Amino acid sequence: MASSQKKVPFYGTPKQEEELRKVIEELRDEKGCLMPIMQRAQDIYGYLPQEVLTIISDELGVPLEKIYGVATFYSQFNLNPKGKYQISVCLGTACYVKGSGDIYNKIKEILGIDGGECTPDGKFSLSACRCVGACGLAPVMMINGEVYGRLTVDDVYGILQKYN
Repeated sequence: MASSQKKVPFYGTPKQEEELRKVIEELRDEKGCLMPIMQRAQDIYGYLPQEVLTIISDELGVPLEKIYGVATFYSQFNLNPKGKYQISVCLGTACYVKGSGDIYNKIKEILGIDGGECTPDGKFSLSACRCVGACGLAPVMMINGEVYGRLTVDDVYGILQKYN
């Protein structure tokens, strides 16, 4: 199944929207206000869903395409929510040569998501990193900062089951 079919539902609250609109009102007249508004919006929601980008666009009169361009250019912005359990697989050289690419692919297969995405239930999100400084334990992945090392593809399912 293509992961683009697995959109995480937006669960914004009226209180969050009110807070966002206050931020926009407070900053709208400042030169270069778009980035600070987007940063504060991400603080409020935890990420920048399309619904939030649309509110910013409508309120500021800035085309949605421009806002999306800023959100995708700067790595500080997330267009997808982070899961309760954030999985990061090291794809640095030491880990990669020992099979972390296969581990990453196995996690994608089990969870049905791509890197940078979150499962529809909000439980897991997946990302790749370049080095966690545990090369002696290669290949390595982390879940919410807990390091799992010397992994094989066969270890992945059992580790994920600990978080269910």
